[in-house]
Amino acid sequence: MRKIIVATYMTMDGVLQAPGGPEEDPTNGFKWGGWSFHYWDELMNNKLNKIMSAPHDLLLGRRTYEIFSAYWPYKNDAIGELFNRINKYVVATTPIDTSWNGTVLINKDVVNELKKLKQQDGPDLFVWGSSRLIQTLLANHLVDVLHIWTFPITLGKGKKLFEEGTQAQQWKLTESEVSTTGVLIGSYVPDGEVKHGSFVSEEPSEAELARRKKWSQGK
Repeated sequence: MRKIIVATYMTMDGVLQAPGGPEEDPTNGFKWGGWSFHYWDELMNNKLNKIMSAPHDLLLGRRTYEIFSAYWPYKNDAIGELFNRINKYVVATTPIDTSWNGTVLINKDVVNELKKLKQQDGPDLFVWGSSRLIQTLLANHLVDVLHIWTFPITLGKGKKLFEEGTQAQQWKLTESEVSTTGVLIGSYVPDGEVKHGSFVSEEPSEAELARRKKWSQGK
């Protein structure tokens, strides 16, 4: 069985749009493309190399696929060689050029096709970027590992990691590090349903009961 592994760079307020450069994704007038550039250090490079060294194929949304296919086929470095060699599964519901070697299009019955893909033998599926695809994965509990790199910056606007696809569930932190520039690098796996509890042990006062009733009525 293959795992779906999501790796994403995120600001403190959850924005994941265009971390790599100004022209990466200017959708909706986003003007801070490249916001992650000045935070990179040796620890982050080593961590990324470790993640990339594990056998994997790519699972991408349409926009990220178009970014990758316009860049990596023309690079002769280690990442370019890797991406050009492995399979690229792209989820797209609109016409797209799939001429990049090893590209497999998923354009119908997406959730069921992804579930079938996970059941196949083969390397794990790495998701980079692909903000819309991530919403689908989260909505259907298809993420097996979530690498979140949180950068010490807020932008207030842009596509976010946790949007309408997010489901209520617990996550278990399996690994964490902090870069010299303050980037929090955390790895998470699903950890079951949300568990409820309360710090209030004594009987509520009349005022507290009145407050609860008021708020339950939306007042």
